[in-house]
Amino acid sequence: MKTIAQLAGELNSGITTSQTLIEDALARIEQHRGAGGSAYISVDAEQARLDAIASDRARAKGHVPSPLAGLPVSIKDLFDVRGHVSRSGAKLLNDAPPAISDAAVVSRLRAVGAILLGRTNMSEFAFSGLGLNPHFGTPRNPFDQHRIAGGSSSGAAVSVAEGMAVVGLGTDTGGSIRIPSAFCGLTGFKPTASRVPQDGAFPLSQSLDSVGPLARSVADCRWVDGILSGETLAHQERTLAGLRLAVTRDYVLEGLDEATALAFDASLARLSDAGADIQWINFPELHQLPQINAGGGLTAAEAWHRHRDWLQGPHSDQYDARVAKRIRRGEALSAFDYLEIVAQRQRLIEAARQRLAGFDGWLMPTVPVVAPTLEPLLADEATFFSTNGLVLRNPSVINFLDGCALSLPCQRPGDLPVGLSVAGLHGTDAHILAVGQAIEACVTHAPNVR
Repeated sequence: MKTIAQLAGELNSGITTSQTLIEDALARIEQHRGAGGSAYISVDAEQARLDAIASDRARAKGHVPSPLAGLPVSIKDLFDVRGHVSRSGAKLLNDAPPAISDAAVVSRLRAVGAILLGRTNMSEFAFSGLGLNPHFGTPRNPFDQHRIAGGSSSGAAVSVAEGMAVVGLGTDTGGSIRIPSAFCGLTGFKPTASRVPQDGAFPLSQSLDSVGPLARSVADCRWVDGILSGETLAHQERTLAGLRLAVTRDYVLEGLDEATALAFDASLARLSDAGADIQWINFPELHQLPQINAGGGLTAAEAWHRHRDWLQGPHSDQYDARVAKRIRRGEALSAFDYLEIVAQRQRLIEAARQRLAGFDGWLMPTVPVVAPTLEPLLADEATFFSTNGLVLRNPSVINFLDGCALSLPCQRPGDLPVGLSVAGLHGTDAHILAVGQAIEACVTHAPNVR
């Protein structure tokens, strides 16, 4: 599949048109749905076709507001799109009134000419890293239909990986952009949370939520991030030679499966051979995270505040039982518990500043394992929760530390996708994108969807 730059070049040169690209995406969606796929909850084909006609006419007159103009984009189901119901992947909100205005980021995508194809499937209320949805179906992994796509932005990832969109708009509270990107062979970017407005997006945790893209390259993520944030980051060309990259010995490297360990080690070797200075460090404070979040953490507390009335009301049985169970953990957290988590978070952020001082990036496997198979997760609740915790473990570190991170595909061609995380602390987005682009050229192989 092609990147934004490649498709924008073809549009500018007249090789293709927006109408052609939209019809191709719609045909792929129809084929996907015909085969039982559930990446999209709803598709607005008629409006997309009208917008493509308008885009082609505007281009013919010399009006091209951005590289994304005329290209198909998918929208995660928790963002408001005027005239459409924002279900957040929940049966409970099926009969909610249509949104009267766009979410801030949706409005910004429209303003630069992106064509909105439809709303993508997700874990209910974004509260899982696995992407299962009992109401609208569970999107399957494009590389192996017996495996999950990852969540919560499951449909967003599948829409891009299968050519049903060029970019997927997603959210990330504990890895919900980076996990499905890693499982589906994509590049995903979780920005510093405060950089991108969340108006018109149904929240999971206001302390941890981030909004960002799932795409095919770091350059694609950088362009889209500029649109979403309204802040065009200076593009800093970096080379690998001399980059100081930290790798943590403990916590994030525990329990790796063989495929992930091999891909991660091979990536480090390639980076070192290319001149990067790989430095192994200790970060023992990370071992405090399971205890800090033992009661559900900030996410459960803030989700309970949002969902309490619904979960105590007459329609509580409409929740995915696994999601409801996780949200209800917040009921037991006191104000003291909540404020103590906030204080401990600040202590870990300060520890991270000290541990990572002087480094250009922090490397780890995005997820400790390749995409799990679906059936055991459906068959056994204990397996679901233990797998969910493992999948969320590494990426959620970055959310808790209020940082930013890329996930880059680093597996060998033909293998199941593995993500390499390139992370930094609060506000280092431009630097991490530049470092990530240098790393991308060294470790990323073009994936072949099976």
